[in-house]
Amino acid sequence: MRQAVEDYLKVIYKVQQRQRRASTSAIAESLGVSLPAATSMVQRLADMGLLRYTPYRGVELTEKGARIALEVIRHHRLWELFLARALNMPIDAVHAEAERLEHALSDSLEDTIDAALGYPTVDPHGDPIPAKDGTLQEPSHIPLGALPAGSKAVVRRVPDSDPALLRYLAGLGLIPGALVEVVEVAPFNGPVHLRVGDRQHAIGREVAGRIFVEPAPVQD
Repeated sequence: MRQAVEDYLKVIYKVQQRQRRASTSAIAESLGVSLPAATSMVQRLADMGLLRYTPYRGVELTEKGARIALEVIRHHRLWELFLARALNMPIDAVHAEAERLEHALSDSLEDTIDAALGYPTVDPHGDPIPAKDGTLQEPSHIPLGALPAGSKAVVRRVPDSDPALLRYLAGLGLIPGALVEVVEVAPFNGPVHLRVGDRQHAIGREVAGRIFVEPAPVQD
């Protein structure tokens, strides 16, 4: 029951990042459960004081619910970074493992992992790690697909839950920290041509919109 509660709260928090209130249909789709099952669980979480639920208008986490969600997200992203750094797991594999480990992390082990990693602020995908006090600073990066030709940028964030896409991006060198140059943006929603190191690639506009970057510093 505890794991189910944490999974729901985490998903609701993430949906709320895109829209103020999370619909039960969006929650059900994210968790891969039926709409009646999601509705029943939402009502239960409301009875526990973890969210506010208005039928047909969606849900909104209470302060208590958001605090639990952020703690689970912190555990998840710390595990991802630990698995990537300490065990050299590939970037496309750490998310699924962290999904299983995030529910079993004591306060003392959390502090030990945090210290061993040097008190990190982002996970291997570039997602921000909530602080110990539950605060989360969302960076203001821009989609790679929004940059005009001639722009140079540093990749800061990539999607974390699609292993196939992550393997594809890693094969192109499009991982956090990589320097990229937009060579050409084809018209009519065509592909984006990029230079990564000494290689050039063309990626779809939809994929380019899911990679977030920071403009590269101007060289004197």
